[in-house]
Amino acid sequence: MSRSSGPHTVLVVDDSAFMRRVISDILSQGDEFRVIGTARDGNDALRKIHELNPDMVTMDVEMPGLDGLSALGYIMSETPRPVVMLSAYTTERAEATMRALDYGAVDFIAKPSGTISLDLATVADQLLDALRAAASANLAAVPVRMPRRSIGEPPRLRAAAGEGSNMAVAIAASTGGPRALAELIPRLRNPLGAAVLVVQHMPPRFTRTLAERLDGLGGLSVTEAEDGEPVRRDRVYLAPGDFHMRVVREGGAVKIALSQEPSVWGVRPAADPLFHSVVEVYGGRSVGVVLTGMGRDGADGLRAIREAGGGTIAQDRATAVIYGMPQAAAEWADSILPLDRIAAEVAGGVDQRAAPLPRTTG
Repeated sequence: MSRSSGPHTVLVVDDSAFMRRVISDILSQGDEFRVIGTARDGNDALRKIHELNPDMVTMDVEMPGLDGLSALGYIMSETPRPVVMLSAYTTERAEATMRALDYGAVDFIAKPSGTISLDLATVADQLLDALRAAASANLAAVPVRMPRRSIGEPPRLRAAAGEGSNMAVAIAASTGGPRALAELIPRLRNPLGAAVLVVQHMPPRFTRTLAERLDGLGGLSVTEAEDGEPVRRDRVYLAPGDFHMRVVREGGAVKIALSQEPSVWGVRPAADPLFHSVVEVYGGRSVGVVLTGMGRDGADGLRAIREAGGGTIAQDRATAVIYGMPQAAAEWADSILPLDRIAAEVAGGVDQRAAPLPRTTG
């Protein structure tokens, strides 16, 4: 799909006329985007896409008739272009939103107060940022990702989480991250010999659904992190939405510490606080990984890990949906790799640095 110069054209799809107006007003505030049309459901959206050829689409998840998830499947298979989903939080809609990311949506925005969000303007900046990211998205890195496990196939065996870990792998991800994590986490060696700590930029409550989906892919156990829980090897801890996650040493144990301190780089959770805490606790017995995403979160933390003697990895441009975060971190990366080679590099980094932590007193 080619586009002309000028503002990015957007088709706004929502079954609520009020929401279509609010979204259109947000997008019309500046000169970056121009609403080329609106659609009331999935079928209407498909007609308008063929008629108007917008550069990108905002799509409600739940609509009567052809819903957003089904419409997205048609769009990405017939006329692929960047799609940003809008979703009100319920358990069912959170699951549908995760599936939308599997099916090729670049990102999603959580409606703050339900399907009809009178306060949608409170997330206007997030919506604009998502569309800016979508405008620069590498669609070649977001083909439809089918479920990895077929119906009736037994789950993969996994090792139980070990005792306290003397090594840590810290991972940063943003736009395109859920898909990247779904490729990376199941490929991690099991047992790995290290704890895995993940920051994915994502709103509250959706991170629990993401953790459950990643856990269901097999391999290492994945959970949404809880404040004060011990950090164990061969377990993946996902930072909950709206909370920074760090690791702290309390006596002889390493534990998760969650906080709602101010945003870093405009996001919470942010990866840099996690990465710096990993250096404080584990020093060079750490591996840092920066995956796809917009901005530069994780770059400073990756530098700190490298300076401490840890291993550092950044995703390459060809496989990243958005190359902003990996590009910012590339200067400090020992390896810049396609997504399908990162798991093996992580395992190698763990093996190179495996050693007991020095004994501490107190």
